[in-house]
Amino acid sequence: MATNETRRKASRYVVPVAVAGVAAATIGLVPALAASGDPDLSEITAQQLIEKIAASDTQTLSGTFKISTDLGLPSFAGLIPSGGASASADPSARLTELASGTHTLRVAADGPDRQKLTLLDGSDEYSLIHNGADVWAYDSKSNEVFHEKADGPAGTPEKELPGTPKELADEVLKAAGDTTSITVGGTAKVAGRDAYQLVIKPKQSGSTIESVKIAVDSATGTPLKFTLDSTSGGKPVVDAGFTKVDFGKPDASTFDFKAPKGAKVTEGAADEAADEATDGTASGKHGELPPGLEGLFGDMGAEGGKGGKDGQGLNVIGEGWTAIAKLDTGAPAPKTDEAPKEVQGFLDSFGDKVSGKFGSGTVFKTKLVNALMTDDGKVYVGAVTPDALVNAANSGK
Repeated sequence: MATNETRRKASRYVVPVAVAGVAAATIGLVPALAASGDPDLSEITAQQLIEKIAASDTQTLSGTFKISTDLGLPSFAGLIPSGGASASADPSARLTELASGTHTLRVAADGPDRQKLTLLDGSDEYSLIHNGADVWAYDSKSNEVFHEKADGPAGTPEKELPGTPKELADEVLKAAGDTTSITVGGTAKVAGRDAYQLVIKPKQSGSTIESVKIAVDSATGTPLKFTLDSTSGGKPVVDAGFTKVDFGKPDASTFDFKAPKGAKVTEGAADEAADEATDGTASGKHGELPPGLEGLFGDMGAEGGKGGKDGQGLNVIGEGWTAIAKLDTGAPAPKTDEAPKEVQGFLDSFGDKVSGKFGSGTVFKTKLVNALMTDDGKVYVGAVTPDALVNAANSGK
């Protein structure tokens, strides 16, 4: 596998909150926990709790994990084709389901070489297994299997499989600094275990983030449950955590996999070669946009930071929770009225026309990440209010 493809390939297995463009430093998951019956634990400072998380060396666990996501997006129904070129067991397609609704997962881990995640959907199951040098995915409904080699040397994948609370918490804690308030917000019971609650809030105004809370196991320092709340109120943007957890070593057979008789098996190597041939643009199989969207976003600059046709690249305006990423595509913005009818309706349902010193454009809104696309081809995006995006565009930075 080509070395320069490793990071892009690994990113396909991250829990796809990132599908909505959420920066890693603002990803969180929060416990909605009652005040009554909270455990009586010894006092601890925020710094001590962060150090406890950092020192956590949990290598083995198994349990049940529940995740609810509400980004405030309109329905994708009618935009995502059924079937399609990608195999239904391909993780790059299936794990995007976690970006909306409520899902229950079974998880298991035994060090860096073995992890398993099973997405439960009624009587159907979708499993993603990393065992040594192999990554397997199986969709019981279609009886399809997806297989490819793990990144890096055998047994040392570049990126672990998604879904572990600790991985998400580590990313959140990187946001700590002058722009961030971090406190201990009491205690809680999570999955039958005593936990401290770490509360993270932006000090800056203008962010769409209200707070991030992390429930931390008092004995092991392992994050157990998280929630990300938006300033818009309502349901949390993300509410996820263990409902059952066991830190014992899972049986080795948990990570065994053999393709069932009659199952269709798709090898990922050919898909990766297609990605390399297309430089990861929308025409590649992984990350393929629904029909009609390629024309709208295909020229937005897929060179990973080089920007669009004028090569001006990606600039960051501000810092911390109110940072705004600016991309100059060097081309007029695509006209949504030229898109297929179903795509046009989808875009219009969460897009508002705006104008200012910069000219005119459209703000696309979610509960977390907002984006301003100007008519002359500039894009401003961040976990900030629409007004903040317009002000950034007006500043001419």
